Amino acid sequence: MLREAQDGQVTAVTRALSAASVLCQVEPVGRWFEAFIKRRNINVSASFQELEDEKELSEESGDEELQLEEFPMLKTLDPKDWKNQDHYAVLGLGNIRYRATQKQIKAAHKSMVLKHHPDKRKAAGEQIGEGDNDYFTCITKAYEILSDPVKRRAFNSIDPTFDNSVPSKSEAKENFFEVFSPVFERNARWSNKKNVPKLGDMNSSFEEVDAFYSFWYNFDSWREFSYLDEEEKEKAECRDERRWIEKQNRAARALRKKEEMNRIRTLVDNAYSCDPRIKKFKEEEKAKKEAEKKAKVEAKRKEQEAKEKQRQAELEAARLAKEKEEEEFRQQALVAKKEKEIQKKAIKKERQKLRTTCKNWNYFSDNEADCVKMMEEVEKLCDRLELASLQCLNEALTSTTREGGKAAVVKQIEEINEQIRREKEEAEARMRQATKSSEKSTTGGGGGSKNWPEDDLQLLIKAVNLFPAGTNSRWEVIANYMNLHSTTGMKRTAKDVINKAKSLQKLDPHQKDDINKKAFDKFKKEHGVVPQMDSAAPSERFEGSPLDSSPWTTEEQKLLEQALKTYPVNTPERWEKIAAAVPGRSKKDCMKRYKELVEMVKAKKAAQEQVMNATKVKK
Repeated sequence: MLREAQDGQVTAVTRALSAASVLCQVEPVGRWFEAFIKRRNINVSASFQELEDEKELSEESGDEELQLEEFPMLKTLDPKDWKNQDHYAVLGLGNIRYRATQKQIKAAHKSMVLKHHPDKRKAAGEQIGEGDNDYFTCITKAYEILSDPVKRRAFNSIDPTFDNSVPSKSEAKENFFEVFSPVFERNARWSNKKNVPKLGDMNSSFEEVDAFYSFWYNFDSWREFSYLDEEEKEKAECRDERRWIEKQNRAARALRKKEEMNRIRTLVDNAYSCDPRIKKFKEEEKAKKEAEKKAKVEAKRKEQEAKEKQRQAELEAARLAKEKEEEEFRQQALVAKKEKEIQKKAIKKERQKLRTTCKNWNYFSDNEADCVKMMEEVEKLCDRLELASLQCLNEALTSTTREGGKAAVVKQIEEINEQIRREKEEAEARMRQATKSSEKSTTGGGGGSKNWPEDDLQLLIKAVNLFPAGTNSRWEVIANYMNLHSTTGMKRTAKDVINKAKSLQKLDPHQKDDINKKAFDKFKKEHGVVPQMDSAAPSERFEGSPLDSSPWTTEEQKLLEQALKTYPVNTPERWEKIAAAVPGRSKKDCMKRYKELVEMVKAKKAAQEQVMNATKVKK
């Protein structure tokens, strides 16, 4: 909106306003806007420049009001020992120290110059030292260091009035916060980061305490110790000397910096170990974990109980189902048994009826010999015919004459005899086929083109029993054993032995008996004596039965081994004691068994050593 024109003024429109005007929001910024806000807040209409001038005047007035503290030892200072003096105290700023502004430092220096300048003192009649031996040099040096930000920072780092002490753990047992809180506030001045967290109190939360200790354990200090450098590189005569001095100074600063960080770390460690809040938090955390652990244990217990109940229910259901199934099976078996008994009685009845009918007709013959033969045939019919066939035959015999009955019986006998003949032929054919296949496997199988004589077969059976399953490299050991003891001179491989052993296991028991019988006959022929054979069938020899007349059981073997350990070789009447320890065995039996075991162990070791030697040669 344009303001209304005053008297004597003319309002003119130079350009029509655009109809498509856009409303924009503008955020005012800048120092002029800040000055406007200040003026509005204090209800004045002064300009920004006036406020700035006002601020400077207030600072100057503050400087004027600054109270300087006279350093009592000022006149006794040694200008040459300026590095060990307190520059703030020299300028009279010992009360505010590192908080002093540059204007305050400047004002303090001005005041000290006006009061202690050599010309002023000389005019007052005071004796002045020559050159730089006057204490006024200390005032000049103090202002030179404090007016330079870099040098002032170096001096502040080694402030002689700063308390570097660290409270011990014993000092803070009762009043932790009163002891450690001022120490942390005092050391906070060295932090590069602003907003240093406070120590807090007992009501501080875990997050606040954790943030406090995290800050101090990662404390970033700006404190440096260049002010304490023993050598000044500016005094060096050449570049190499300056480098050497700088190297020495850097090493000394690093050592002091390390000591400072150790001091801060010790302070934080002592505070952390004494902090009652940490103990409280740990107890709360422990209680929380215990509660969680108990909850987990309880949940697991409930889960196990639920699983156990479910398992019991499943077992009960399975038991009931099994009982029901067994009951049904018993009922079915009972029904089947009754039916079988009924059928058995019916068959018995029909057989008796057949016998009675044939007997009444004198077995259809007047000759006694034919009568006996017919009786045998009738018994054969009774054994072979089913119930239905017996019933049909009895019905036919009941409804016909003697001649017709004889014809029916003879016809039935012929059918039964024909069936028996066919079964016999089939059995003989199967026997011939089995014999042919066994002969083929015996002559050509297992060893490739090599034949297996009876001696080798018996040696194979002996080796299989001597080296049972579980022996290391069993079939290689068996092959070496056979090659060592065979009289045929044929060399057998592990593959040949395996194939032949498999073929022998597939043989019919009668064929195994034949093999063992042939070996027995050969032994009898060669030695002219009859060895004691076990009562088991010859076919069982290949399956692992011993050749004793009374085989040793596992329990007897254990008793024998224990007795051999109990009674060593030098024991008097050793074998009598061993025989007494093995019930049912005589002294001779124990000695014989011991010799067999020794021979067996020797044979095993020899065969296994050969296998190992052969393996090493191949490698």
